[in-house]
Amino acid sequence: MLDAAVQSFWKRGYEATSIRDLVKSTGLTGASLYNAFGDKQSIYRRALDHYVEGSIGERIRRCEAMEPRAAIEAFFRDILARSIQDEECKGCMLVNAALDVAPEDPGFRAAVADVLQRLEDFFLASVSKGQEKGTITLDWPAEDLARHLLGVLMGVRVLARVKPHRALLEGIVETALALVERNPIDSRDRRTGPGGQPG
Repeated sequence: MLDAAVQSFWKRGYEATSIRDLVKSTGLTGASLYNAFGDKQSIYRRALDHYVEGSIGERIRRCEAMEPRAAIEAFFRDILARSIQDEECKGCMLVNAALDVAPEDPGFRAAVADVLQRLEDFFLASVSKGQEKGTITLDWPAEDLARHLLGVLMGVRVLARVKPHRALLEGIVETALALVERNPIDSRDRRTGPGGQPG
């Protein structure tokens, strides 16, 4: 049932999705929907939570098992594929909620902010581990790189709704991945000479 509700809200947005749409997509009566979930806002919140755990949560869990640099790349490769193959230009339901619902509803704003923090934490953990392993640049603090990657993610998902051009989206992602790549001689390496002494 929640899968059907997700598809309705994801395709039409919160405001444009009516209880009649939800009745049609879920196969439940209006009374059954209200008895099970409450009002339309409550249904949307449950649908959004379901989407987050089944899409974003699953992707984070899968990528966390990889090497840090590979985890970041795999995350964005998946986002690219989903964005380019999204023929209906639905975008990301979380980003849609951030733009359509969160500005008007403090509860949803807090819920969206929590998921964004979860994404930032994933990027921060990956960058920090990669810097320790020597696979991710030390040119920037891990916190700054994590926030930048979150911003790139949000930008790609918004652009994919209105301008889902492969070259555009791939160019953004490739540049972000190149930014985190460890150079043969990192800036911190250049500040020291042989034996770690200033060069």
